[in-house]
Amino acid sequence: MFRRLLLASVRITVAVVAVFFLLWWFGMKMPGRNISIAAPLSPAEVELRAELMADVQTLGGQIGERNMARYRQLNAAADFIENSFSRAGLQPRRDTYELRGRACHNIEVELRGARPEILLIGAHYDSVFGSPGANDNGSGVAAMLALAGRFVQKPAQYTLRFVAFVNEEPPYFQTTQMGSFVYASRCKARGDQISAMISLETIGYFSDAPRSQTYPAVGLGAFYPTIGNFIGFVGNVHSRALLRRAIALFRKHAGIPSEGAALPSFIPGVAWSDQWAFWQHGYPGIMITDTAPFRYPHYHSASDTPDKLDYDRFALVVSGMEKVIEELAQTPR
Repeated sequence: MFRRLLLASVRITVAVVAVFFLLWWFGMKMPGRNISIAAPLSPAEVELRAELMADVQTLGGQIGERNMARYRQLNAAADFIENSFSRAGLQPRRDTYELRGRACHNIEVELRGARPEILLIGAHYDSVFGSPGANDNGSGVAAMLALAGRFVQKPAQYTLRFVAFVNEEPPYFQTTQMGSFVYASRCKARGDQISAMISLETIGYFSDAPRSQTYPAVGLGAFYPTIGNFIGFVGNVHSRALLRRAIALFRKHAGIPSEGAALPSFIPGVAWSDQWAFWQHGYPGIMITDTAPFRYPHYHSASDTPDKLDYDRFALVVSGMEKVIEELAQTPR
């Protein structure tokens, strides 16, 4: 009896070890040489930092909480994004749908490339009830606006599309009323050839404190740092090739540590943004994130204000993503 129990225990242990090895090898082992500390800002990144800070202050400070319960502020954020695109020399378009008798707007701009395939960079601009949403997701919107402006004069093989999504937060989160779900479904119906979708989600908070980083599943902490000084690249298994290419490009240019994971979407956190909506329609997508509730102490709270962000490291993330998008726009696959 004891021998049978021991044998069963050994088999279970071997199976668990094998599962974690496969997860690590296929989903967590990332290409490229990672760095351990953030680099100093270049003069261009100092200018970028000021730009990001100003836009986060507008969204998370002046406008503040913005959602269907704060509909005037939600529309103020949409106007700000539209005007920002226009000032950059772009031509924004509102992709509108009705929710509870009110118009809701996804806002897009497109830079046509030589080929019809689309590289889409998106960020949601609403905030959760009770929060001004400086990091979630004023940081993602500020990054998207900065990136869009930097590609106005850059020729690309693939078409670039920058989209601000409405209604990502509850109660619309992961429903058909989510702005990105409506948008992705319309893309699918039109036959849009989206080769890659990049969701910029809560990307402005970093910490050097011990044990400042946690993880959503038991065992993941054995493979990743316990200090929250890195930016995360997250995708589902289907988007593994895109994720690996994106993080390899980021590491080639970046001045900040990065970690990546292509994991099953049922693991908490993996599907927690607009890339989920594109997965539902068969498009590959990844999320760029500071890991939000697994690091950020002000997540979904009234204290998610502009002063909580680390704008130096935030600027390094955006600068690195500019290089990623530039190279993906030539050969995204």
